[in-house]
Amino acid sequence: MSSGSEYGGPLVGAMMRVAWQSVWSQIFAGVVAAGYEDVSPAHVGLFRYPGLDRRRPTELADQLQITKQSVNDLVGQLEHHGYLTRKPDPRDGRARVVRLTAEGRRLQRTIHGQAQASEQRIAKTLGPRRFTQLQRALEDLTLPVDRIDPTPVRK
Repeated sequence: MSSGSEYGGPLVGAMMRVAWQSVWSQIFAGVVAAGYEDVSPAHVGLFRYPGLDRRRPTELADQLQITKQSVNDLVGQLEHHGYLTRKPDPRDGRARVVRLTAEGRRLQRTIHGQAQASEQRIAKTLGPRRFTQLQRALEDLTLPVDRIDPTPVRK
């Protein structure tokens, strides 16, 4: 099996990035078309699996691999637009948790619906057998972090 290189085409990671960017563009375009013109791609990114309801901003920052300040800025903007509130964490009153408002839950459903539509487009493009193979391969690649061998691959 050959792998991509600068001479033989893109590597798998690059192809996954391009595929993800296509999915992401479709999701965001659908969100805007649904009337959510006050959110940016960064705002929509906060809603990605497993979502942001009942989570601390610090957890979101870790998941998204962005600064806590960036998450707090984005959460503040979503709060200003009425999509969420920040409440004291019942487990630790010093911390805050994000709670979606009714409008935030509608936005979340819209985002999820657009993600499903994008998945259906992929399934239609690949056909049932290849789509199932893709799903299984991605499941294999998304093992829980504690089961992934951190040892670098060496040739």
